[in-house]
Amino acid sequence: MRRSRIPCCQRLARTPLGPWAAAAGLALLAAGAGCVTQGTHREVVAERDGLLTDKARLEREQERLLRSNRSLDAERVQLLEEGETLREKAQRLSGDVDKLSRSEQILAEHLRKREEELSELSKLKGTYEGLVSDLEEQVRSGQIQIEQLRDGLRLNMTQDILFASGSAQVGAQGRGILRTVANNLKGQTHTVEVQGHSDNVPISQALAQRHPTNWELAAARASHVVRVLEEAGVEPSRLRATSFGEHHPVASNDSPEGRARNRRIEIRLEPVHAPSEVEASTESAR
Repeated sequence: MRRSRIPCCQRLARTPLGPWAAAAGLALLAAGAGCVTQGTHREVVAERDGLLTDKARLEREQERLLRSNRSLDAERVQLLEEGETLREKAQRLSGDVDKLSRSEQILAEHLRKREEELSELSKLKGTYEGLVSDLEEQVRSGQIQIEQLRDGLRLNMTQDILFASGSAQVGAQGRGILRTVANNLKGQTHTVEVQGHSDNVPISQALAQRHPTNWELAAARASHVVRVLEEAGVEPSRLRATSFGEHHPVASNDSPEGRARNRRIEIRLEPVHAPSEVEASTESAR
């Protein structure tokens, strides 16, 4: 049979000692209860202090991480700005490279053309020296004048060594001289323009039926010189004949000597120029 549990204070109260014994028991219980609370309090205080220490440490760590994060954000912004700056520099450098490339191409083209010009000038110098040497006698007598120009040559030949008076046919002496000229012109790529010039004396009645004016006479003489040069081996596509008549004198027509100088054949070597943009577009349209 189970015994009912009666609280200690009630049992003391039922003892013969009565209320005094109960009071003493309660005092002992209170004292015991006070000892347990102080120990627990110390543990709680110690645990609290530890937690506070951990909290302070975690707060410091959090602050450090926040500072580190702010620093990383600042570095990220700086890197983004530097990246944008580098991108802009790269774009500028790319543009500079393109400009330098175009400049290099232009300079290379200029250099190529300059080298071609120097090569042509070298050929012209050789042609000039060859003509002066081969026609030394006529040059010394003043019948032929040879001049080296910036980009070509000019031969000024008096009428007397090429034609009989009033004739448009090159004589034997003239053919020999023109063959010598042709031999020196064969190595050139220049255009060979033969210009016919006359004095201002009107054509005689005997010649008027064949050459009504000095225009026709100068043109006929220039054309016959072109044919002789072609026969001597000059490429015909390089040749052309032009008449200036009496309108480009080199001396006064008031004296026989001046008129004799004006009756002349000029042979000019001129560079072959590339067609202009207008000519090129016209040619392509055809």
